[in-house]
Amino acid sequence: MGNKTALYDKHQEMGAKLVDFGGWDMPIHYGSQVDEHHKVRQEAGMFDVSHMTVVDVTGTDAKEYLRYLLANDVAKLQQKGKAMYSGMLNEDAGVIDDLIVYLMTEPGVAGEWFRVVVNCATREKDLRWMSDQTASFDDVALTEQPDLAMVAVQGPKALELAKQSVSESRATLIDQLSVFQGLESEGWFIARTGYTGEDGLEIMLPEDEVADFWQALADAGVSPCGLGARDTLRLEAGMNLYGADMDETVSPLAANMGWTIAWEPQERIFIGREALQAKKEAGISEKLVGLVMESRGVLRAHQKVVVSGVGEGEITSGTFSPTLGCAIAMARVPSATADQAEVDIRGKLVPVRVIRPSFVRNGKKVFD
Repeated sequence: MGNKTALYDKHQEMGAKLVDFGGWDMPIHYGSQVDEHHKVRQEAGMFDVSHMTVVDVTGTDAKEYLRYLLANDVAKLQQKGKAMYSGMLNEDAGVIDDLIVYLMTEPGVAGEWFRVVVNCATREKDLRWMSDQTASFDDVALTEQPDLAMVAVQGPKALELAKQSVSESRATLIDQLSVFQGLESEGWFIARTGYTGEDGLEIMLPEDEVADFWQALADAGVSPCGLGARDTLRLEAGMNLYGADMDETVSPLAANMGWTIAWEPQERIFIGREALQAKKEAGISEKLVGLVMESRGVLRAHQKVVVSGVGEGEITSGTFSPTLGCAIAMARVPSATADQAEVDIRGKLVPVRVIRPSFVRNGKKVFD
């Protein structure tokens, strides 16, 4: 048996099929993964993401510590609650993990407080790495928050239905949130973020309150969804999955994460910068792209991608897209790859289109 979130009994009550995910017993679906996928694209769905790891970073050196730890620059967070996506790199510029960091206080105050959310499967190595890096700073404290549960409410009706499920003051706060911002209300932290390509919220709240909140969402018409739908939704949105689309052997430059690197100011030193700069100057040999297969079949991770006259690559994530009705994938291929390739499916080369690694946002197809 694995670890259980505070919603474990609710998952069983609602008929979830539970599987092991990173050492946690988590719902893969509640009957139909495809139906759950469509609910999120068309209305609203909710996910238990309490297995994620929440770490608060405090102290007078918190900002400078994170500016050193992360490839993106938290100095750009100039609004309370503003969030930032970043890679946390090793010295060779491989991605130890990807994460979200929130500025929890007003910018510029002494002893700024940041909240970092990292992946559950990488928790131990992340916390060990983060702790090791505090040695270079006089006043930094890392405080894990294991007593916080987390629920993601996603979809075009997510905000509306979430507001019906919370207190008046929390509903008012939801109305005030900008995209990629999170704020506290009555002991809850409510963020307008997500991992589906839809508008929505990620809400951190005490474990002893989450079951009632989950039920209130269900009563308001929000559909419980499992990790299966979460994966097809994030892939349609072109969002990376750690351990599949990038890992410690892959630089952000080869994982469609170049936009998360803050090269300026030039004097800022961050872990992996020197190696990253050397890779950039040498020229990146690989890139992460999207693949669309319009013939029958499904694209799967680790299938070989053949680019005529250029070379070979590999699918990192693949699925059948419920929204588009065809197979899609993300693949790491030679940088010279243009707009056509072939995928080796059981010994047969099947043609695919090569596009930017993004397929669906806000329920709409985003490529021609």
